[in-house]
Amino acid sequence: MPNPIVSQARFHHIALRAADFDRTVAFYTHGLGLTLFKSWGEGDGRVCMLDLGDGGCIEIFARGEAAAEPEGEFFHLAIGTSDTDGAYAAAMSAGAVSDKPPYDTTIPCDQGPLPVRIAFVKGPNGETLEFFCVRAENA
Repeated sequence: MPNPIVSQARFHHIALRAADFDRTVAFYTHGLGLTLFKSWGEGDGRVCMLDLGDGGCIEIFARGEAAAEPEGEFFHLAIGTSDTDGAYAAAMSAGAVSDKPPYDTTIPCDQGPLPVRIAFVKGPNGETLEFFCVRAENA
């Protein structure tokens, strides 16, 4: 459904501070298949935007030895997928830590039930990733 206030609103990116920039970029590119969209800066000032595959991005900022900001790295990122189990397996192979393995649940929404298959992992900075697949009602 189109946003009635912000013209053509869509997800663009979520920003992530990375203590180990290279490891974080490798996790998302080699482990989860994101591709480089843009990058800039040097050393602890490096930043890159990685495309999820649909134009939405994760923007990664090198934070080097600096302490984590009070608001944290980010709460969680839900990545839509048609294969929760495959995404979970890829993340685990890339070094993620399991939070909740893939499972089916139904979210009781105001607009009717939403059957989903989801899984949660922790990425290389302790960030939570959710893999989210809407299931057919009769599945």
